[in-house]
Amino acid sequence: MIIAIRNLTSMSSGGEKRIDVSIHAPELQDGMWTCRYRIEWPSQARESFAAGVDAVQALYLALQKIGMELYVSPYHLSGDLRWEKSGDGYGFPVPKNGRDMLIGADRSFDG
Repeated sequence: MIIAIRNLTSMSSGGEKRIDVSIHAPELQDGMWTCRYRIEWPSQARESFAAGVDAVQALYLALQKIGMELYVSPYHLSGDLRWEKSGDGYGFPVPKNGRDMLIGADRSFDG
């Protein structure tokens, strides 16, 4: 079950393209909690998950994985990715070792 969706935008020579990030509710599977997510990149959708000892940890780790995937994506690196305002970040946490990549409000709040 999808519990949240964030809509990002990529600017390219072909115009704006919507990039949806959908997060599923954590589920107990084989004794561990997993939280699946999907990023609808213009070139190809990517699905992954994070696992934790409980639902909260699985969700938090999934949010961090999403944050890292956004910041290392070619869309971010080219400056074409935005959430609300260009250059203001995407509103997802990242692990401590990724905080040097943060921009805008992401850097202000989590940097």
